[in-house]
Order: sequence, then structure tokens, then C-alpha cells
Amino acid sequence: MLVESWLSRAAKSRPQAIAVQDGERALSYAQLHAAALAGAAELGERGVSAGESVAIALTPGLAFAVALHACWLAGAAAVPVDTRLSTAEREQVADGAALTLAEPLRADPARAEAVAATHDLDATAVVVHTSGTSSTAKRVELTFGNLLWSALGSGVALGVHPEERWLCTLPLCHVGGLSILVRSAIQATTAVIHERFETQRALRALVHEGVTLVSVVATTLQRLLDAGLQDPPALHCALAGGGPVPPALLERAAGAGVKVCQTYGLTEACSQVSTVPLAALDAGADESGARAAVTAATGPTAPDLGAGRPLFCTRVKIAADGEVLVAGPTVAPAALAGDGWLHTGDLGTLDEQGNLHVSGRKSDTIISGGENVAPAEVEAALEAHEQVAEAAVVGRSDPRWGEAVTAIVVPMPGTCPDEARLRDHCARLLAPYKVPKRVLLVEGPLPRTPSGKLLRRQLV
Repeated sequence: MLVESWLSRAAKSRPQAIAVQDGERALSYAQLHAAALAGAAELGERGVSAGESVAIALTPGLAFAVALHACWLAGAAAVPVDTRLSTAEREQVADGAALTLAEPLRADPARAEAVAATHDLDATAVVVHTSGTSSTAKRVELTFGNLLWSALGSGVALGVHPEERWLCTLPLCHVGGLSILVRSAIQATTAVIHERFETQRALRALVHEGVTLVSVVATTLQRLLDAGLQDPPALHCALAGGGPVPPALLERAAGAGVKVCQTYGLTEACSQVSTVPLAALDAGADESGARAAVTAATGPTAPDLGAGRPLFCTRVKIAADGEVLVAGPTVAPAALAGDGWLHTGDLGTLDEQGNLHVSGRKSDTIISGGENVAPAEVEAALEAHEQVAEAAVVGRSDPRWGEAVTAIVVPMPGTCPDEARLRDHCARLLAPYKVPKRVLLVEGPLPRTPSGKLLRRQLV
């Protein structure tokens, strides 16, 4: 099925609206469209043909946005490359591309050629590499249809406002950041792009630059709150992914006037799989208004909605062994198994309201004394302690238990939590076999991917 190119449509409907902003620089949709048309012509002159792919080795910002849309107007798939990789690693990611863009396209408007651009929803739009938390990164081919359905599903969950300004501090080489740029083009709204997360710059954007949505992980949300984020005037919500957000941090955000919509997703499903709808936070823990009564009596609370409900037209089920399975139009075609489902490798449950609760990776499961332990569950218990800033839980070889549940804890500044007390804290929240056998205190921060996911394999 062919549809009009998203950028062409946005340039017609909202030509003067800001498409992409990068600090003091910005491009309207008319300007971005003209630059992308010129860029597409330049790609053609450099030998790129429709159906080929182009590697984009550019830092997040205006030049990346121009290159992305230029690829699509030229009929080529885009392959985002993480510029922080070594030369050999970048070459591996770009392998097979007809061209690698390591410098911005000249995009001279005088060279632009008008084209009646369309997107084939079945064609590959981007080739994205996974973050590689549990193994080496792998290629995932996402179609224009995947991107479109993901944007529609996200819009149903979070709402779409004509003056939306979505702040992205995530890498554009990963699907979580890239999808913000794509959704904004589909919806003709504004993407505010920062090259990297910088606390004070992000805080300034949230307080003074009219940001209405921001994508965060638990660590960046905590840094913003530590820096004094309070009642951001235009913010509808913070979309939190990359792993569960500790309940104490959700409560703290609620007290600061920041609504947090947790989300669960993965590259093979084009980012979001399930998301807490913004309306659910407004309604409270349930539709009876119970949260309003609790709030009046005890202050702000955060209902336990896990990672929310599956996106519009996305299906989720739990396999017999607890694995989360996903199907629907956001899933990359090549990622589907023979049974028609994407086997995520994650463990989870669905509650009575259909909310997804993810407990961790199957590959991370610790088998201690014959019992299965999900590290993420133990980490959440530890991070609920007031003296714990971060926690990682791994299994370490042990002659008695096979694997001993071992916690690596980064204390809150100025504190020195006692190991025995932390274990007692866990014992009040968890089954005995899940309580860490050892607690190790480290200075931190814990190793994470650029998108904020914990790298447990570096701690084993």
C-alpha cells in the first residue's frame, strides 16, 4: 500500500510549524522538506538508487533529520549509525549500505527537485540495531508500516496535540529516539533534539521552552528531579522506558507535578509495545476514582499500572514459561517466529485490567537452589529503600546454591546502607529465596547502554 510521504504531507498542512529544533537552530516543515528534496537529489548524484540503503553516521540534530527524510524521498532505507562506535564497529553497522554519510548533506535548496514522493508501507524504512544488553547488537528491518502503526498507537495512548513539542535526549541510532523524530513528522508536530542528555539543558527545555512530552529512563528522571524539576508548565507527561521505574521514584515525580507514563518496548516492535495511557494517570488507579480519595488523604500516589496496556492494534500474550509474546502491525516482519509471534525473551504477566508487568529477561534469570529469580524484581525492591540510588542483581557461581543472588548497590549520596538491613528490607518484600545472599556497595554509576538499559552481563 502506498501513502503520501509524511514529510510532504506535513509541509503542505503545516508549512510554518517547527519540525525539528536543535538548540537555537530550527527548521520549519517547509524548510525541512526543501532541504530533504535537495538532499535526495544529492544522494542520487552520489549513486544512490531506490531500494538501496544509506548509512547515517551523524550526531543527533537537524542534519540527521534532513538525511533521514532525504533517504526516504530518494526511495532508500536509512541505517542510523552510532557515532560513538569505533571505526571498525561503524563499518560493521554500515555494511551493505550504498553510501555512508559522515558529513551533513549540502542540501542546497536550489538543487531541490520536486517529486511526488510516496512510502510503500511494506518496504523497509530503517535498519536499526538493537542495544545489545544481553548479546551483540543485531539488525532489525522496520517497514514504513511498522513506523506508521507505532506512531498511531502511541498517539492513542498519549494523545496528539497540534502544538506538541517532544524532547528527545535519547540516541537517534536506537529506536526509542528515532521514533520521536518519525512520530513528529507523521503528526506534523515538533521534535526537540538534544545530542545527548545533559541535566541542566534538559531542565531548561522542560521549564522554559514549552516541552510537552519528554522521553526518559529512570536514571535521567532521577537526575532531573535532583536538579529541581517541579511543576513543568507545559509538560503533559514523561514517557519512561528502558526498564521499570522504581515506585519511590514514581511517587517522587508525582509529588513534583510530573506525570510519568511507563512504557515497555523493543526494537523488533518499533519501540513501544505497551504504554500507560495518559488518561489512566488522570483517572487514577482504577475507574472508580479511588486514587483521588487516597491522594486527598496521603498526598500524590502513583497507581501500579506496570508498563500499561498494549498499544492500539498490538497484541500481547504470556507463554506458558512466562515469556512475553507480541504480534501486530508494529512488529518487524522478519522478527516473527513460525507461530506468528515475536518472542521477546522478556518475562512478564498481564493483570486483570490487561496491564503488562515485565519482570526481566529470560536470559537474566538466576537459578538459586532450584528456584527461578528475576533480577529486575529484586532490583525494584532494593531501589525502594531510601538509601539506594541504583541496584543491579546478578547470579554468581556458588557451591551451595548453584547461583547466589548477589546485589550490587550504589548508595544515595551521603549514605552508607548496612548490608544486613538491606537484606532485611528485601525479606519484607520478597520470598526468602529471592533475598540477596550478598550485597556489595559500589560508587557507581552502574554500566548502562546509551539508552539507559542496565548492562548486567558486565557485572557477572
